[in-house]
Amino acid sequence: MRTFFFGLGYSSQASAQLMQMSGEFASTLGTVRTSDKANRLTKSGLSAVVFDGTAPGPDVAAVLRDSTHVVVSIAPDETGDVVLRHHRADLDAMPNLQWLCYYSTVGVYGDFGGAWIDESAPLSPRNLRSGVRASAEEEWIDYARARGVPLCILRLAGIYGPGRSSFDKLADGTARRVIKPGQVFNRIHVEDIARVTMLATERRLDGIFNLADDAPGPPQDLITYAAEKMGVEPPAEVDFETAEMTPMARSFYRDNKRVSNRAIKQALGIELLYPNYQAGLEAIWKAFR
Repeated sequence: MRTFFFGLGYSSQASAQLMQMSGEFASTLGTVRTSDKANRLTKSGLSAVVFDGTAPGPDVAAVLRDSTHVVVSIAPDETGDVVLRHHRADLDAMPNLQWLCYYSTVGVYGDFGGAWIDESAPLSPRNLRSGVRASAEEEWIDYARARGVPLCILRLAGIYGPGRSSFDKLADGTARRVIKPGQVFNRIHVEDIARVTMLATERRLDGIFNLADDAPGPPQDLITYAAEKMGVEPPAEVDFETAEMTPMARSFYRDNKRVSNRAIKQALGIELLYPNYQAGLEAIWKAFR
């Protein structure tokens, strides 16, 4: 197996590194936006080429050709999926393409008033960001069908992990406890994304799956929990209606739902490494100290 990642960001890097460690993959490589980052990753043992999403990456076609599995984690723009726009022909030219994976978001579902939903729920995105994700999903479904290869769409919840946790927000002074009664968020630890991606790649999993932990909860609870671990006072509670927030930050509170992960666990025969934020933050805290 030779896996190519369009977009070696936080989650994709974790997935690629886990694949390398497993010894089951002949190669893992992907794209980044700048040559400086490509050089840094290559020096650390993770090969990368440049693709900034505005034009075809000059070195992508050559390294993509020999890959067998492709994971896409680059966000679409307002006019569609940037990978298919710039590299469809290169995907078409791959002689041994066996599997595609697309990282989407649970934001495509929209708002369900805090109710539990699964993959059968209708899509009703409530902001442009999630709307273009839903459209990009359709682009990849159409492409995979035309190409005759399985496609796994992973709808990811809010991602956290080392370097991107409540501990980091408390340490740098950006943590907030915004209170909106009844509001819950779904989240997933980056190591669970990496593990699921690797297993799905190995099995060429086909279909649409949510990837969230077992226990959606109020966002302020993570800050309180992390503050207790750190032995510091949590920031004061702020009412959502009067809180000063950017339009993007406020938009996240428009969606309120509990996303089921039953399908992905059944498909892969697994339980999550971090089934709730307490388990995930506990592991991060041990490394954080």
